Amino acid sequence: MALSIFSFTVLLLPCFILSFVLCNAFPAHHNFPFHHRHPRFASHNYRDALTKSILFFEGQRSGKLPYNQRITWRRNSGLSDGSAMHVDLVGGYYDAGDNVKFGFPMAFTTTMLSWSVIEFGGLMKGELQNAKDAIRWATDYLLKATAHPDTIYVQVGDANKDHACWERPEDMDTPRSVFKIDKNSPGSDVAGETAAALAAASLVFRRSDPTYSRLLAIRAIRVFEFADRYRGSYSNGLKNFVCPFYCSYSGYQDELLWGAAWLHKATKNPAYLSYIQVNGQTLGAADFDNFFGWDNKHVGARILLSKAFLVQNVQSLHDYKGHADNFICSIIPGAPFSSTKYTPGGLLFKMSDTNMQYVTSTSFLLLAYAKYLTSARRFVDCGGITVTPKRLRTLAKQQVDYLLGDNPLKMSYMVGYGPRYPRRIHHRGSSLPSIGSHPAKIQCSSGFNFMKSQTPNPNILVGAVVGGPDKNDRFPDQRSDYEQSEPSTYINAPLVGTLAYLAHSFGQL
Repeated sequence: MALSIFSFTVLLLPCFILSFVLCNAFPAHHNFPFHHRHPRFASHNYRDALTKSILFFEGQRSGKLPYNQRITWRRNSGLSDGSAMHVDLVGGYYDAGDNVKFGFPMAFTTTMLSWSVIEFGGLMKGELQNAKDAIRWATDYLLKATAHPDTIYVQVGDANKDHACWERPEDMDTPRSVFKIDKNSPGSDVAGETAAALAAASLVFRRSDPTYSRLLAIRAIRVFEFADRYRGSYSNGLKNFVCPFYCSYSGYQDELLWGAAWLHKATKNPAYLSYIQVNGQTLGAADFDNFFGWDNKHVGARILLSKAFLVQNVQSLHDYKGHADNFICSIIPGAPFSSTKYTPGGLLFKMSDTNMQYVTSTSFLLLAYAKYLTSARRFVDCGGITVTPKRLRTLAKQQVDYLLGDNPLKMSYMVGYGPRYPRRIHHRGSSLPSIGSHPAKIQCSSGFNFMKSQTPNPNILVGAVVGGPDKNDRFPDQRSDYEQSEPSTYINAPLVGTLAYLAHSFGQL
């Protein structure tokens, strides 16, 4: 029988709240020594790419935009979101090139932005506040979505009807339907990810805004208890609305382990360590997979828990170092157990649809794990081949360099970076005339004239990273090709931390 977290939480919550106030935990941007020699000259301006990778999130904002909004062709949108259910769900992010707010990828985006700041925020300098602002735009929304106990509002907008239109978010007139999970229609996957997002973000704000940090942590505890007590996949009850867009194909076990790992890190409550020890195997801790993205969190949980063993010396999590090593060995080219494919130009390739999300998430994990290994003076043994932290950092850099232009097409896959980048991205707001240049409403169906056009997008969504090239390094730059040409928040989120590390390593920050 799975050990419920509830019994621990009831007994230890008062102690946690007290310890939260009094603890002298490391700030979110604490950095263990991990500086290393690199080639004297950088291939790219990583600082510029970092700035743009964070700026992208401002182009994805929903709700009432702030006075300091920097992507000025965007305007207010979705100001009545939630009214269909008599709740306030204004704000948050559109996930990609559409006008729907999907809670599952939004929560994962928040977790990865937070992890980027936790590991590498101290290297971001002038961009740290912008990164925190990007996180807070999401957490403010997630707090609204979780305001009612045992209920999470997980989507705003009818995705099928939204995708039948091509219109600016400022014009959208498709139904802003609201979908939720609750006791009767559970969703441990999206709830577990939301708990992880809130817990991770609580670490980001622990020093700069302790009151907000405590609110996030306490909400994360409640949301995780809901996820664990009422188990099930949200794709079951909401299949007609969330599939095929963000079906939970990997199940919910990975999100429960992931959520518990983040709550263990954020609260220091021993209940979560006990939960991981008792439930880890049944939640798939040792299962083999080498995907890490918005749907499958197993690898991320292994890397995160290995840090507790390597850096904090939590001996009971020893096995997670082995699980993390198995993932590393599966992606190292030439290693005996490598099972990852690369394009002829050297890009890690998992699948044709939005492959770049796996490039950015894997690159982040490589750098994070290299940091943990360096701190513990350890390495990875791949069947007799020693893989050092340096090799992990080199592979991560190669992937980012490919993304930024070191590829057969000499094209940057980040919009606005470098002389050549995608001009016809699959994104409604970017591809349609802005409100400023065309105040009149553009109707649902008439927008497709712009979508089908071969002219470059009139509005540059600076920093957006698209799905990327195919397995043969080809990229047609066609607006209709959403698999390759659509940007998404969860592509950019892990890239933020990776670029911060690279910019600092080459003296650009």
